Amino acid sequence: MLTAAVFLLCAASALLASAKGAAAVGPRLNNNQLYKFSYATEVLVDRARGSKEGSVGPRISSDVKVNLVWRDPGSKDDQLVQLAISNVKIELATPRSEKDNVLHGATAESVLGKNQLAALTKPFLVHLKNGKTKAFYSYWAEPATIKNLKRGLASLLQLQLNSGKVIENDVSGRCIVQYKAIKGQVTRTKNLAQCKTEETRFTTHSKVLGVSRKSSSVTVFTLEDGFIRSAVAEETHLFSVNVRRSTAAKVVSRQTLTLVGKEAGPLEVAGKNVDGVVKSVDPKLSAVGIVAEKIKSHCKGCPSLFEHWQAEKKQLEPANLSKVTAPRSFLALIQSIRKASKDEILKVLKSASKTSLPQVVDAVTSSQTPESLDAMLEFLNFTNAKGLVLQERFLYACGFASHPNERMLQALLDISKGKIGSNEIKESVVIIMGALVQKLCQKGGCSLPTVEKVKKMILDGPDSTSVESKVQMYLLALKNSLLPEAIPILTKYAESEVGAYSTIALTALQRYDVEFITSEERTVNRIYHQNNKIYEKNVRAAAADVILSSNPTYMEVRICFCQSGTLPHEMNKYMLSKIQDIIRFQMPASKVLRQAMKDMISHNYDRFVKVGSSSAFSGFMAQSADVTSTYSLDILYSGSGILRRSNMNIYGASNGAMLHGLQVAIEAQGLETLIAATPDEEEDLESFAGMSALLDIQLRPVTFFRGYSDLSLSISMTGDPVNVVKGLILLSDHSEVIQLQSGLKASAEFQGGLAIDISGGMEISLWYRESKTSVNNRGALAISGNITVDLDFLRAGVEVRFETEASLDFITTVQFSEYPFLVCMQMEKSTFPVSEYLTKYEGLSSGKSVVSRKRRRMTVPGSEFPLHQENSNMCKKVFDSSW
Repeated sequence: MLTAAVFLLCAASALLASAKGAAAVGPRLNNNQLYKFSYATEVLVDRARGSKEGSVGPRISSDVKVNLVWRDPGSKDDQLVQLAISNVKIELATPRSEKDNVLHGATAESVLGKNQLAALTKPFLVHLKNGKTKAFYSYWAEPATIKNLKRGLASLLQLQLNSGKVIENDVSGRCIVQYKAIKGQVTRTKNLAQCKTEETRFTTHSKVLGVSRKSSSVTVFTLEDGFIRSAVAEETHLFSVNVRRSTAAKVVSRQTLTLVGKEAGPLEVAGKNVDGVVKSVDPKLSAVGIVAEKIKSHCKGCPSLFEHWQAEKKQLEPANLSKVTAPRSFLALIQSIRKASKDEILKVLKSASKTSLPQVVDAVTSSQTPESLDAMLEFLNFTNAKGLVLQERFLYACGFASHPNERMLQALLDISKGKIGSNEIKESVVIIMGALVQKLCQKGGCSLPTVEKVKKMILDGPDSTSVESKVQMYLLALKNSLLPEAIPILTKYAESEVGAYSTIALTALQRYDVEFITSEERTVNRIYHQNNKIYEKNVRAAAADVILSSNPTYMEVRICFCQSGTLPHEMNKYMLSKIQDIIRFQMPASKVLRQAMKDMISHNYDRFVKVGSSSAFSGFMAQSADVTSTYSLDILYSGSGILRRSNMNIYGASNGAMLHGLQVAIEAQGLETLIAATPDEEEDLESFAGMSALLDIQLRPVTFFRGYSDLSLSISMTGDPVNVVKGLILLSDHSEVIQLQSGLKASAEFQGGLAIDISGGMEISLWYRESKTSVNNRGALAISGNITVDLDFLRAGVEVRFETEASLDFITTVQFSEYPFLVCMQMEKSTFPVSEYLTKYEGLSSGKSVVSRKRRRMTVPGSEFPLHQENSNMCKKVFDSSW
């Protein structure tokens, strides 16, 4: 018993001794001592590969005095510290000549102003507990910029002396921080990607069109006598556009805190707790939070939205949509609209000319602010059928929205439930809602109330009506939505007796990842092999596309080979051309296709020798380290040599992701009546030709003609192209405010705008026994990135910009004066310019500014894209006979 008592007494004594002399957890200040530091922070903004000498940005330096105000008697690591800034200097971070230095001859007082300088030099308090900032005490009346600068300085006092990973609050927000402690030195690495702040940010959902960001933050502390001898911090943020990584910019923030001396300091203040001590020091001091405050940017002397519109409106006329000035002005107008009120936006909408108004609708809708949406809903009258063009431009801009929200979807849902004057608009509203559902679900918003309502509407839609156009509308909406719940519905309609339903459903299934549609492959095989019924050639071709793009098995491929010999000659030619294209282009199914072709039953002369004009071909449009762009052209003819299906697809691959950038499809049926030929299918098909375009979403198909009377009318016309998509599209959209550890803020704005004019036409001449189908793509692209550091009193930034304009034409010429018909396909791009711009600027709130600009231009020669050799031989015959 005595032994046990002695043991307990010894243990208690040991614990008491360890508590009194416990190792420091964080930095400790000595009592009654004043620490003198030199402090400097600078922000450098430049293009991604720029050096410090070429960067722009400010440097703020000062003296800092630090002393202990109070320490908890029970814990040496519970301290209240006072910091006082003095001898403030503001200069440019890099040397400039006198004429290029906006701060030449300026003092801190002349730049900041007397009141702001007084606020910056007023002492403030930081409560440190175990090396972490528990509270930051300053004055509510101080400007937010001044408080943030003080918070940035305070962040250099926060550290722990042992290695490990922790979550900390500081000026940057709530961040995961990794500490690595070596004798006399501590390295703090902050995970900026996961920092939680109150600053808002948004970005494009597409990885191909999006913006990549790389960030790092490292602070190295050296210690002396238990406190900080020096702290050196460097934080870097680099932004680049995925499709053009040379369009990139960076911001680098540096902080240095160096001990220059010590001397006797003020005595420690007596008190039981922190709050009481703070009140005794200065009753006006308040705990204002260590996380940085939001700062509203005020642009002095900037033009109003209406003034901006007056300056840009000529560039947005239809005649300029193929010029690069159109997307450039479009992006600038969006930035201005995002700062405008609803009334200001309505003023511009009401003042725009009839020809420029559709482009204004594009810009206002693409701005995606509550004010811009309210303005559009008030401006448009969906009960009026005459407003179809503006209404459809609004809907398309909603579909292309970079960061749609639930309110935008709710607005379209309300429109769909109301009175709509045009049937085309009724269809477009529902189709675009499907696209918004997909984007909201990608952001994790699938369970939002409005999303749930729209999901139910489009999922129930196909079975709720017997009207063919409405069923197609709901199927197209499901195709846009990419909902897993839609797969059984699409599978059901894939076997429909209506060819249009089947084609839409099959092309929709093809958009899903392979793992989602494994159980539906049996249905698709049934359609292709016509096990239960006879299908149109277009439907069977669509089914074949799904099979060959969904990791087919060896048996599936072998059966396709074996049956190809029984297909009509044009369908047989199409299938064999498709298979050869997959093998040549090294697509995922190429391996199993090669394996099947080793079997002589599958791969024999009888199957591969059959003639025909149908074809499938893929090729590269562009290949670079940033993006790979490919194209594919699929042409299917009827047995009589008349066009049945033409598909032109353009894909972009970047950053490990694929984007279906553009699809223009022409489907024609019933044209055999022109030459009194018999269709391949058993049933009679009404004469029809139409087009649909996909720019990452399915748009409402455009019909050239329907019925023989409409066809006869089109034959007598000149064959002018039918517009499919025309307007301005916001391709890329990234915006965020970067809270730097120094307390300063930088804003990053990256946008990409596309001015596009896609049209297509069919021209049939019975006199010359010749037909031409054409798809004309005209466009201009502008991508800009802007990083700005705005301190109210000084503004510095860099803008990087990339611009180009191009055209791409796809023409199919068919001569049916003799049999077999002569078919020639051409895909051409014109010579186009490429320009890159770099602009750097520094300016004071007084109006004094310096701007430097650089430009680099090059020309990319035009060319005709290669297709298969048979086509080249055919084109030679066509043009020789034409001559």
